[in-house]
Amino acid sequence: MPTVHRTPFGHVHGRTETDLWTLDSGNGVRAEILDHGGVLHSLTVPDTDGVPGPVVRSLPALDDYTDKDNPYFGAIVGRYANRIAHGRFTLDGTTHHIPANDRGHALHGGPEGFHTRSWQAEGDRTDSAARLRLTLHSPDGDMGFPGALDVTATYTLDTAGTLALEYTATTDRPTVVNLTHHAYLNLGADDILGHTLQVDADHYLPVDPDSIPDGPPLPVTGTPFDLTTPRPVGERLAREHPQLALAGGFDHCWVLRRENPATLRRAARLTAPGDRRTLELWTTEPGLQVYTANQLDGAFTDGTGRPHQRHGSLCLETQHLPDSPNRPDHPSTVLRPGETLRSRTEWRFPHLGAGK
Repeated sequence: MPTVHRTPFGHVHGRTETDLWTLDSGNGVRAEILDHGGVLHSLTVPDTDGVPGPVVRSLPALDDYTDKDNPYFGAIVGRYANRIAHGRFTLDGTTHHIPANDRGHALHGGPEGFHTRSWQAEGDRTDSAARLRLTLHSPDGDMGFPGALDVTATYTLDTAGTLALEYTATTDRPTVVNLTHHAYLNLGADDILGHTLQVDADHYLPVDPDSIPDGPPLPVTGTPFDLTTPRPVGERLAREHPQLALAGGFDHCWVLRRENPATLRRAARLTAPGDRRTLELWTTEPGLQVYTANQLDGAFTDGTGRPHQRHGSLCLETQHLPDSPNRPDHPSTVLRPGETLRSRTEWRFPHLGAGK
């Protein structure tokens, strides 16, 4: 039987109380979520022998999550995930400026994006699922974005072991919105180099030295970005390619195959060494940012004191394409009054029978 539990986790800057919400499927899969940043603090999944283990990397304490240098561990990211070139865009003839926090560009909504906010939280359960509903009000002008935005992010863990994250958002003025989740994944190994990864995409976006899209999508064929069949991550990263050299690994957006933009379809499949655990990522989003933790340097550790190192984990961030407000050839991220943004991503674990 699914359950929901709430326990205190600390206070943000000694003031705002933060709780840890535990969603338990009743069948071995358990998710722990903070209402600060909407952080997925832990996700425990049994392997093929039934032995439970963590599949996301985490930080030990609330102070670590609120550290200004925390690289978005497990957080919900917005108002605009990924990068906006030079921190500016023009919408309906008006230019808006977002604080630049990454090499002169705006990254993940600016320095005080949604990952820094305390969300309102409410948990409930049914016979088939445990659920946590998080809500956030982002006022007009927040980090330079126009329009007051009301966001709901709902985590649902069902008895099959599937964890879903569904977003909705509405605005009172035209604005741009791009939400994602920044979990650092490792399915049970020292690093992710021995994991195999498949991405259901035939094109990717090349980037310039500042990680801003540089030209139109390019075919993956004949490049290390060809993940149309399962490939060992380490083998891909070891290949010589100017794009890998620029980013120090993968930090690129794959353009997912889209027959119907509103349809939930598979984006990626990640498998641990020895096939002990498999994760399938399903989404309604048009893009998938794959980031192989190229910038982690051991400055942050997990609850056991183990440092988070380069290529020790990877992120699979379902989202719209980077810098879309400045790229009319990309799918639009504009949200207008009277419209509702809807987005859904699911983490499925086929080795448990989830999603079959």
